[in-house]
Amino acid sequence: MDSPQPPNQDSAWERKTLEKLVFAALDEQRARRRWGIAFKALGFVYLLVVLVALVDWGAGAEHQERHTALITLNGVIEAKGESNAENLVTALSSAFEEKHVAGVILRINSPGGSPVQAGIINDEIRRLRAKHPEKLLYAVVEDMCASGGYYVAAAADQIYVNKASIVGSIGVLMDGFGFTGTMDKAGVERRLLTAGENKGFLDPFSPQAPQHKAHAQTLLNDIHQQFIDVVKAGRGNRLKETPEMFSGLMWTGAQSVQLGLADDFGSVDSVARDVIKAEKVLDYSVKDNIAERFAKRLGASTFAGFWKGFSESALGVSLR
Repeated sequence: MDSPQPPNQDSAWERKTLEKLVFAALDEQRARRRWGIAFKALGFVYLLVVLVALVDWGAGAEHQERHTALITLNGVIEAKGESNAENLVTALSSAFEEKHVAGVILRINSPGGSPVQAGIINDEIRRLRAKHPEKLLYAVVEDMCASGGYYVAAAADQIYVNKASIVGSIGVLMDGFGFTGTMDKAGVERRLLTAGENKGFLDPFSPQAPQHKAHAQTLLNDIHQQFIDVVKAGRGNRLKETPEMFSGLMWTGAQSVQLGLADDFGSVDSVARDVIKAEKVLDYSVKDNIAERFAKRLGASTFAGFWKGFSESALGVSLR
């Protein structure tokens, strides 16, 4: 009877190698599963933390007590910015409609911005004040309340400032650049075709036409007069008008009180405590949630934003 042949060494080595590969693949799958579970758990915890942070769990109870409503106007007043008319009007309406609000404080830190956005906010403040005469609105200026910021503040019942605040700049500007000389030196030819003789109004790459400059000045003068009328209507006989008051100059808070552009010195806390007599302050400001802020940043292409601002720079009217 033939004795059994010893196993082929090559076959044994292949079998062991295969076994190692299979076990290694299984270990990798298990590790992948463990990491997947860990990442899902971390994602869930993160979402939970965000939810807790975004939800004002005690707001309902707090709103049932007498309090001061705070709304913040911060930065440039512009349609696509944080301080836009839609956000401010929503916050103002909520504050005036809430029956437990004893008074409204509009905290302002702004160099100005869009005359349209500032005008919408001013109109809404006056409308709400007429609708709710029992609730007063106080503008509290911190660092700056200039141009469009003051356009908004002028609608308040009273304006409080810090002695070192910057107040005023009652004027309008339209700024831009002219590149015709640079283009000539660079050998660049501007080819602008229009249908309508004034369609190339203030084109930065074409020589400035005298009639366009004159028309632009008429626009600025008209908006400036609207601004002056709003200030005079809002401040009334408190205003100690001087030749420079509507020239675009700015003053310190102390000077603004002397000129009647502001009423007194105060902060959010002091006005809530000593004037409104409702020390508890609740913030009614409308803030973008995380998703909205991310979407805005994602949609704001740097190049597109630069080119849009560059090409429209001559047409940007600003209360700044």
